[in-house]
Amino acid sequence: MRDEAGSAVAEFVMVVSLLTFLTLMVMQLALALHIRNTVLDAAAEGARYAALADSSLPAGAQRTRDLITTAIGATYATDVVVQYKVSAGYPTVEVRVVAPLPLMGLLGVPHGLEVVAHAAVESLR
Repeated sequence: MRDEAGSAVAEFVMVVSLLTFLTLMVMQLALALHIRNTVLDAAAEGARYAALADSSLPAGAQRTRDLITTAIGATYATDVVVQYKVSAGYPTVEVRVVAPLPLMGLLGVPHGLEVVAHAAVESLR
């Protein structure tokens, strides 16, 4: 029995360390998914805004930047490209956002996340 004295404390520390690490990893994954979904939603909203009959591509890009900046910060809204494309024979607006992918907190790979959103161009015909 003397050989096992203090082993409960060591086991507790090891188990708590492992559980803490796993909890932090799940929280980091949730943060990364939240940022991806927020950027994707902002890109889709920007594409829909730029596709309106009385709007323009720069207005859609600015709308995307504003939504991203408001939700998660300006560092995620630096690389926004809006352009006209043709999809299935119909004119569309494409919004492409390249943002950092958070790996530890909000720090991460600078161009690790790229999302693309499309919207059909509206006309007044």
